[in-house]
Amino acid sequence: VVLPKHVEDVQRTVRIAADHDVPVLPRGAGSSLAGQAVGPGCVVVDASKYMDEVVAVNPNAKRATVEPGVVQDDLDDRLAEHGLKFAPDPASSNRATIGGGIGNNSTGAHSVRYGITDAYTEELRVVLADGSLLHARPVVLDSPEWDAIVEQDDREAEIYRTVRRLVEDNATEIDDRYPELKRCVSGYNLHKAVSETEDGERVLNLAKLLVGAEGTLGVVVEATLELVTVPEEAAVALYCFEDLLDAVAAVPTALEYDPSAVELMDDEVFRLAADSPEYAEYAAPIPDDCAAALMLEFDDECHDDLAAAVDATTEEFVADGAAFDVLAAHDPDEQAALWKLRKAAIPLLMSLEGDAKPYPFIEDASVPPAELAEYVAEFQGVLEDHGTSAAYFAHAGVGTLHIRPVLNLKSEDGVETMHAISEDVTSLVLEHHGAFSGEHGDGLARTEFNPELYGPQLWAAFKDLKSAFDPDWLLNPGTVVYRDEADVADTGRLRPGEPADSREYLRYGPAYQSVEPATELDFADEGGFSHLVELCNGCGTCRQTGAGVMCPTYRASREELESTRGRANVLRAAISGDLPEDELYTERFQAEVLDLCVGCKACKSDCPTGVDLAKLKAEVKHQYHEREGASVRDRLFADVHHLLSWGSRLAPVSNWAAEVPGAGWLAERTVGIAAERSLPTFQRTTFTDWAAGRESSEPDGPTGRVVLVPDPFTQYSNPAPGKAAVRVLEA
Repeated sequence: VVLPKHVEDVQRTVRIAADHDVPVLPRGAGSSLAGQAVGPGCVVVDASKYMDEVVAVNPNAKRATVEPGVVQDDLDDRLAEHGLKFAPDPASSNRATIGGGIGNNSTGAHSVRYGITDAYTEELRVVLADGSLLHARPVVLDSPEWDAIVEQDDREAEIYRTVRRLVEDNATEIDDRYPELKRCVSGYNLHKAVSETEDGERVLNLAKLLVGAEGTLGVVVEATLELVTVPEEAAVALYCFEDLLDAVAAVPTALEYDPSAVELMDDEVFRLAADSPEYAEYAAPIPDDCAAALMLEFDDECHDDLAAAVDATTEEFVADGAAFDVLAAHDPDEQAALWKLRKAAIPLLMSLEGDAKPYPFIEDASVPPAELAEYVAEFQGVLEDHGTSAAYFAHAGVGTLHIRPVLNLKSEDGVETMHAISEDVTSLVLEHHGAFSGEHGDGLARTEFNPELYGPQLWAAFKDLKSAFDPDWLLNPGTVVYRDEADVADTGRLRPGEPADSREYLRYGPAYQSVEPATELDFADEGGFSHLVELCNGCGTCRQTGAGVMCPTYRASREELESTRGRANVLRAAISGDLPEDELYTERFQAEVLDLCVGCKACKSDCPTGVDLAKLKAEVKHQYHEREGASVRDRLFADVHHLLSWGSRLAPVSNWAAEVPGAGWLAERTVGIAAERSLPTFQRTTFTDWAAGRESSEPDGPTGRVVLVPDPFTQYSNPAPGKAAVRVLEA
């Protein structure tokens, strides 16, 4: 993994990889769902740590220029003072990067109103497969600028000439094959590469083509984005239905009321949320007999009277329709609670117990909303034919439902069933004039089916396009487009992932096996040590930095290995044989993977699937100590209560000792405390001494009993938070 600090680092990385014939994969937060970020054998270019600057904001022009590693929520926070935002809003926006969103052509719940990323990407600077830098921007065909570009004898000129030829030669096929949907992120955007201005000029913008290319055409190093204004007010109404198909059938009617979002959730999402420590409070208002809910949002840029908008749809769906209840939210906090429930759907579904999980291999196919109810009914038939079921949720207003069949991919039968369902659903999508992906892209999971979606003529055009940008097919191979034996003189030139097969490179496949170690702690409630490790589904919630608590070490270092996901992935590699058998118990594993976990337990509550890394760490650390013994440092901090109690008894002398010259050096050499850090001071009067020596006040009204247990630091070193807690409890 390469963590570039600037454009030149990216260029050098790509050139070195090309010199050694090694593929390159650009990655954002790694939260994609179709395998775009896990190319086998690739050098990964991760811009999220260092190339994360907002370069410029022009509020008057409603534009921003950013580096690819900027997290979308961070960008929106920067834009808030101008009343602006970047319109696409994926559920992962609190950790997803703009570069990843461009690669995926991301969108979110408000695509009913705003569309997808390609509509807001005006210019890109991209490193090509040979290390050269391309500035993609609108270029008027046959203008002096166009002539100056195509007259050159370089890679950029070849790209411009090829793209124009492919668009013009395949114009009829493009019109016939690309579905007319708000969301279509399968294949390359040939249908958007050339547009016509109001003045009748034809403009070619390679940026529109690079969006959604999933890093297969170039590595984005800078983007100029168009922005939209932020509505001042909104209202949300959640309509409860006793039947899923009734909720889906209501979607076309909902669109007649000009909503900014139309989202669907089913009872499986509500059930899992109710069982989750983090989300139970948000699921509590949902009626028990709600089989599915349709959530509508209205904003004040489209409606002058938000209450009237909610009243109108309530009359439509509850008084005169199939809904039996409505939860209306006009308060921003109430709306945020409903949106948090909706955005948690994906990670929550992966918390199902056992090996059978609702997998996302065909989850974001899109069809015209008018055909959605019929499509869902036929989809249910496909699932029944294959002996499984699914969860249903997401962006009903644009015909994109996340439908996740429940399968055990650790079995051969499960993998073959997955592939058979994919084939059946591909045919079903084509019958309904849809796209195989309306949000999460192609990746290793769906690229296999692009030839059927686009036909042989456009499939050949995709290959020509790829070859123009990337002659050696080094960029994220096997994604969006692929070669087979007929395309190469030497089959040894095929890259890993070619030809595409969605049954390959699975996280869990028939060959996957994990060791269930004997443990000192009881992991029965988690389904075993291995199952707790495997609960991590890679959603990357632990990489968020603007809300919640998880994960403090990642927030400090911005290193993937020091996130909950990073640690869980390495633990999984250790128990599944991807690492040597005894790697768990090496000094290197302890130091690099586990030692910086502070055991705060934030992951147990903040992680949607409840990956309790602190518990896993405690078990592995115990096993390591049983084998290798505990160090002086380990024993010191294990008994820190007594150490701090003696510091308190000896205060203020103990405080003077920390200031003696050389104390920091000695602490680092003996117990591994960095010499640069300040050591805690001690209080002669402990927190419990203070509490015992005061008169407590009795609050008016009924009260309950509270037990307040101070930790050693509060007890002996910093009693102020404990004192404040007492005052709050007595208030």
